[in-house]
Amino acid sequence: MSTIITTDKLSNLVVTLPGKPGVYQYFDKDNRIIYVGKAKNIKKRVGSYFTKSHQSGKLKVLVSKICDIKFVVTETELDALLLENNLIKKYQPRYNIQLKDDKTFPWLCLKNEPFPRLFSTRVLVHDGSEYFGPYASGRMMRTILDIVKQLFKLRTCTLNLSDSKIQKGNYKVCLEYHIGNCKAPCIGLQSEDEYNETVRQIKSIIKGNIGSVIAELTQVMKTFAEDYEFEKAQKVKEKIEILEKYKSKSTIVNPHINNVDVISLVNSDNHSYINYLKIISGSIVQSHTVEIKKKLDESDAKILTFAILDFRQRFESESTEIILPITPEVVIPGIKITIPKRGDKKHLLELSERNAKHYKIERQKQKTLIDPDRHKKRILAQMMKDLHMKELPVHIECFDNSNIQGEYPVAAMVQFVDTLPNKKAYRHYNIKTVEGPNDYASMEEVVKRRYTRLINEGQRLPQLIIVDGGKGQLSSAVKALGSVDLYGKITIIGIAKRLEEIYFPNDSVPLYLDKTSETLKVIQRLRDEAHRFGITHHRKKREKGTIKSELTSIVGVGNSTAQKLLLKFKSVKRVKLATEEEIESTIGKLKAAIVFSYFHSESKG
Repeated sequence: MSTIITTDKLSNLVVTLPGKPGVYQYFDKDNRIIYVGKAKNIKKRVGSYFTKSHQSGKLKVLVSKICDIKFVVTETELDALLLENNLIKKYQPRYNIQLKDDKTFPWLCLKNEPFPRLFSTRVLVHDGSEYFGPYASGRMMRTILDIVKQLFKLRTCTLNLSDSKIQKGNYKVCLEYHIGNCKAPCIGLQSEDEYNETVRQIKSIIKGNIGSVIAELTQVMKTFAEDYEFEKAQKVKEKIEILEKYKSKSTIVNPHINNVDVISLVNSDNHSYINYLKIISGSIVQSHTVEIKKKLDESDAKILTFAILDFRQRFESESTEIILPITPEVVIPGIKITIPKRGDKKHLLELSERNAKHYKIERQKQKTLIDPDRHKKRILAQMMKDLHMKELPVHIECFDNSNIQGEYPVAAMVQFVDTLPNKKAYRHYNIKTVEGPNDYASMEEVVKRRYTRLINEGQRLPQLIIVDGGKGQLSSAVKALGSVDLYGKITIIGIAKRLEEIYFPNDSVPLYLDKTSETLKVIQRLRDEAHRFGITHHRKKREKGTIKSELTSIVGVGNSTAQKLLLKFKSVKRVKLATEEEIESTIGKLKAAIVFSYFHSESKG
């Protein structure tokens, strides 16, 4: 059953939709499908698009473009999922995620003919031939072909080896027979039954059932040995050794884990990277990773659900178990979903995740090589969007205050250009006009000093200013900007440490960015760098103050002597504990006597 709703008041007519499982399609003003979705309840799901206040800008754009709605009712949610998957592949709607590749994968073909040939192909012909794959890795496919050639003697010619033609003696042996690569079934030197037994073993190897082939060959070898046919037994043994070597390279976990799919997902801001592994008897027989662009901030569960269907159809998987990191949106009947916490299956999932992460890194490197500034531009564009700016934050400056109970108050300013530190522009500030512990007044002072100087010297101004602190520090910095007529001309924010809240001027409600957000990461790097730079300056000033208060208070000891002592003993406490001879070796006999006498008499008192 299907219908089309054509009205300008879609939100008021959603009540006419059925409350049953199915698929809905959104059309734009040109009657093009722009989105396909599935639902347990079509009415509720479609209604949510028009009744909810959407956070995502992409979702708002989608809703604004909807002019028509079409739906199809299905028996179950699984049927809806399958239909959704097929419609997305067919129409490729703009706002749907799509798992697609820019290449056709190779297959192994076992030709439907007498004495079948085995070869690779990228074209599937529906003539009854058997196809194995597709192989995401051409190297894996070629490895299997090489193994088969080493073990078995299959024909490579294209002759029609029907029984009647062989009996007529139409053919002669070729070079492949003479060099030992073929047993010449073309002239009747190999029976079809013997050849087909070889084909059966080849199928087992291709499907990953290497253990069963080894067991069969082991029994054949023993039979030859018992019949004293040692040369034949030796040849079979050599085949077993080849298979054992191949198996040892491909086995990665418990060999009893059989016929299992593994799917993992790794995210970045706008993309997901999904890896698929096919496991037979503990060996990887398929591996493939794709990159998809998120269209509407889809959840991991939704993306994985879509990936499960796509991969299983693409690689013709018949496994009854899928290992996943989270529960998918839809449970497929007859398929066991495993979310492992430990053990071999957990190791498999981690292996899949590593493949996805490596693919993500590789893709990002490729994009960087093609466009070195692309990554920076993307982050800056995302920051501009997240922080509601009117221009890219190419030039960012961040301020931080440091003091201990009001003593030695200092501040630091660090600068990032194109998301990277510009250390030549870093500045330290000694607080001049503020007495006692007053972070707000200190912040106002350094911000005013910084931008008064930039204006007077005609230097470029930043597009974004970050203040380490909450509403109080931000208000002080805003006041300073106002005093130099820059407020409203430069975006300024504060970041509070407790929950990493982002504060804007005159807005009591903070912004909470996702912990994985690249915008938040850049802001945190600036804040941490400003803190590090400020603490370094504060520590040096504090040490100078310690020298002055502890050592230079001794009559006859100046800064130079105090610094020599601290360089040698590292602290005033160690100077106090040192012997007069130890002190003498550093600053001479006369001054050593003064220092030792001062601390010695002090300890007595």
